[in-house]
Amino acid sequence: MKLEYLAVLAVFFTFVVLEIMLTGFFRKPGQTRDDVWVELVSGFGLILLIQPMAVFGGGLIASLVAPQAEGMLSGWPVLAQLALLLVFDDLSQYWWHRASHSFPWLYKLHRPHHNAEYLSIRVVYRNNLFYYLAMPGLWLSGALIYLGLGWVYAAYLVVKMSVIFAAHSDVRWDEPLYRVKWLSPLMWVVERTISTPATHSAHHGKHADDGITHYKGNFGNLLFFWDVLFGTAKITRRYPDKLGVENLPPTSVGEQLIWPLIRAKPEAEAAPAE
Repeated sequence: MKLEYLAVLAVFFTFVVLEIMLTGFFRKPGQTRDDVWVELVSGFGLILLIQPMAVFGGGLIASLVAPQAEGMLSGWPVLAQLALLLVFDDLSQYWWHRASHSFPWLYKLHRPHHNAEYLSIRVVYRNNLFYYLAMPGLWLSGALIYLGLGWVYAAYLVVKMSVIFAAHSDVRWDEPLYRVKWLSPLMWVVERTISTPATHSAHHGKHADDGITHYKGNFGNLLFFWDVLFGTAKITRRYPDKLGVENLPPTSVGEQLIWPLIRAKPEAEAAPAE
């Protein structure tokens, strides 16, 4: 296994241990048996099959389109390579995530991520399998690796996934820092730069009228800056009392994992929450 994947796994299991010790990893508020199955299948499916397939596919397509271009960007400055990854991976994922809250058919692929009534490291990879297979950022990352960004991508991936893990976990690392008055200016910068538990939990809130929930915004994964730039940011330094989806019919494990192969009855079709 590549070193960067070992590093990502180490960070992941660090949050698993923290949740076991502090917030209860195995039992979450409102958890159902369906939640466990969705998280297990989507998590292992992404890690073992979907992500490697998409990244490899992106590199394969790039090699067929531009067979002479392999490694051509490896001599670029590190900051330039990082900028390419931020734009073609993280920014494209922002728009993919934003689109999934705008188009009903795409929301069907993303709804499993919000169906849980809790946040946890367990929720990070919780999506319909086709949601990840069609994610442009994974395919574009594969192309950039083919073009020579391999080792920069490795470091970038560890940092990005660490931020995403920390933002989804219910171990709220930002909460005690907000209470330290002299850190307030620093936290002002941090919460406008990267995703944090406060800003991301607002995106997972259940009730739009609670003053915190921002279901139609706070889409950023690594960089919350994209939300600031494109006007979808809401920062309250608070956390919703309720998480999940509002005003939507029940769904099954099969539909959550492999819609449209398994579909609900037409009258139960889900649309993005307003």
